Amino acid sequence: MEQLNPLTEFFRSIEKDQRISITHIGIFAALLQFRANEGNINPIKAYRHEIMKIAKITGPATYHRCIKDLNEYGYINYIPKRNRNQKSVIYFLV
Repeated sequence: MEQLNPLTEFFRSIEKDQRISITHIGIFAALLQFRANEGNINPIKAYRHEIMKIAKITGPATYHRCIKDLNEYGYINYIPKRNRNQKSVIYFLV
């Protein structure tokens, strides 16, 4: 049940946060699923396309907007890599 704690905490945190949309929730859930597949490490290192596939998001602009929002709002710490051959680093704060 420990794997559900970050998701439970996220839902508690966003309860009154009107800025969060279903797309933000989908990306956060996809990040947690990716993290679970990697052994629940923090931080995770991932390519955009890996998270987009799990979240069922097809638009890179949508992905970038939402993941940057999650970073700005304090739910994650997102460190993008400018080089396409390097994975971005994502820390879970919730």
